[in-house]
Formats: sequence, C-alpha cells, structure tokens
Amino acid sequence: MKFLKEFKEFAVKGNMMDMAIGIIIGAAFNKVIDVLVKKIFMPPLTLMTDGLNFQDQKYVMRDAVTNAEGQITVEEVAIEYGVLFETFLDFVIVGLTVFLVVKAMNRLRSKAQDPKNEVVATPKDIELLSKLTDLMEEQNALLKGK
Repeated sequence: MKFLKEFKEFAVKGNMMDMAIGIIIGAAFNKVIDVLVKKIFMPPLTLMTDGLNFQDQKYVMRDAVTNAEGQITVEEVAIEYGVLFETFLDFVIVGLTVFLVVKAMNRLRSKAQDPKNEVVATPKDIELLSKLTDLMEEQNALLKGK
C-alpha cells in the first residue's frame, strides 16, 4: 500500500509528467528534424551532386547471387556509408538546433536575473539577493569610513 501511495505522489507531483512531456516533445522534435534533413537539406545536396542520392551510396563487398529462377541465394554484403552520412547530418542539425535554443534561453535567463534590467521581470529571489548585496556594500563602505 505504501508503495502505491509513494508512486501516486511521484506521478502527481510532476516528475513523471515533466519526463513524459519531455519525451513527447523530443519525439515531435525528432520528426521535425527528420523532415528538415530529408526534405529540405538533402534535395539541394542531391542536386549539387548531379542526382546522387546519399541513402543509396554504398561500397559493395560481395554482390548478391541469384539462381536461375531469380531468387536471391546469397545476400549482398555492403557498407552503406550514404546512410551514415545522412545520419551524421541529422546529428549535426539537431546539435546546432539545440545549441541555438539553449543559447537563446541562457540569454533570456541572464536578462531575467539582472536586477538592473527593468525590461524583463527579475525573479523575487534574485531581486532580494541583489538588495542584500547592495546593503552589505553600503555597510562595508560605512565601516571603512570610520
């Protein structure tokens, strides 16, 4: 019974919900990046390389063998480096996108934490710490003056 109560508290407090939201947004973000790479970036690259489709690029180590009826008796063995290139491009785009989002969030956070910036509302804890720091500096100046 205690286990179920603890699980209910865990799920209701938001930990599980935050994780679920992150996973759902991550999956949707993955779909966006997949479309961005396959439908936006790869076609111009294919055009620049004279119709070369990167997914089809491979180094064949052993050709497939077929019998008289056309059935494959021995599978082809190949290194598909085109898929690796496309996956690497996906990774670079995801990394760059995440970097830009984090950079923008950090910029907004630093503006929000600056108590002298009146454009963005400063959180109360930062504002109180700033006032405390100002009072301590004022007190130190008075003590040095004596």
